[in-house]
Amino acid sequence: MKIGVAGAGLLGRLLAYLLCQQGHEIHIHDPAAGSLARGAAGWTAAGMLSPTAELESADLNVFRHGLRSIELWAEILPQLQGPADFHRIGSLLLAYRHDTGSAQRMISLLCEKAPEEHRPQVLTLRELAELEPAIQGPSQAWLLPHEGQVDTVQAMQALQASADGAHWHWNSPVRSLSPHTLHTDGANLHYDWVFDVRGTGARGDAPPGPANQLSCRNVRGVRGEIFWLHAPDVQLHRPVRLMHPRHRVYLVPRRDGIVVVGASEIESEDRSPVSLRSTVELLAAAHSVMPGLAEARVVHSETNLRPALADNLPRIEHETGLTRINGLFRHGWLIAPSLVEEALAELEFAT
Repeated sequence: MKIGVAGAGLLGRLLAYLLCQQGHEIHIHDPAAGSLARGAAGWTAAGMLSPTAELESADLNVFRHGLRSIELWAEILPQLQGPADFHRIGSLLLAYRHDTGSAQRMISLLCEKAPEEHRPQVLTLRELAELEPAIQGPSQAWLLPHEGQVDTVQAMQALQASADGAHWHWNSPVRSLSPHTLHTDGANLHYDWVFDVRGTGARGDAPPGPANQLSCRNVRGVRGEIFWLHAPDVQLHRPVRLMHPRHRVYLVPRRDGIVVVGASEIESEDRSPVSLRSTVELLAAAHSVMPGLAEARVVHSETNLRPALADNLPRIEHETGLTRINGLFRHGWLIAPSLVEEALAELEFAT
């Protein structure tokens, strides 16, 4: 089939890769100037694959999608052209003594919602030091043994490079779409099927009705801010979350001595550079967890908008000739492969 995809973010690249493998002719349209333009939220994300930790704000459907997606990433990433680092050695939850109350409330919530084998495991400080010697300061720690991470920048590049035969149309924004048709600047492009995976770019197609109506087109952007620290002498092996009453700070290791720090979640569609508040709070928290970061260099900072629906949960919508997937919010890399698998399983041509 000849298939049109609106959006070259994470979902668009997964669709291109998987549908090309099935022998379809794939055309991907995106407003970005080129394949490395970092407009899509998938570029900015830290790549934590944390189904249990995300139960703090997500439901069991997201949890199940997360578990399935980790299995799918383990199959997909080794097959891609180019590096795409993937690790599955767990993640850590940390807390300071004066934050015991809020930390215990979160741990109780995770234990209540997660199946027994996925519940947080208490670590002694000695066990924490054996796992991550660079972590000093927090007095409480828990291990989530089934969680992982993916290098998002590498994976975005590798997914595109591995979609053999796909046609990538850059500088080609989809202004609107309808079954079988993508409407771009000056052209109505007809396909056997179209996919709308534009994230916040789908807002222009919002149907009439209340703004909180659940629809893939009633999407809003939620601002996120991250930093890349270069600290080649500091070793971190797995993602870390610091539980704090006001914000959740995470640290995620990448190759070449990079540690990604982030977690700001702001109800704003402002794409301007990172704020002073986020810079001070996030980097101070990161330093308190890993004092060795004191001499790290801030080599990159970035903001982006996570696409979220009214309930902050993902949604798939089908009609003949058109499939929409949206609302991945902060769970994009955690659930995207499973969502795409589910969407394709519901379409006869993709089975």
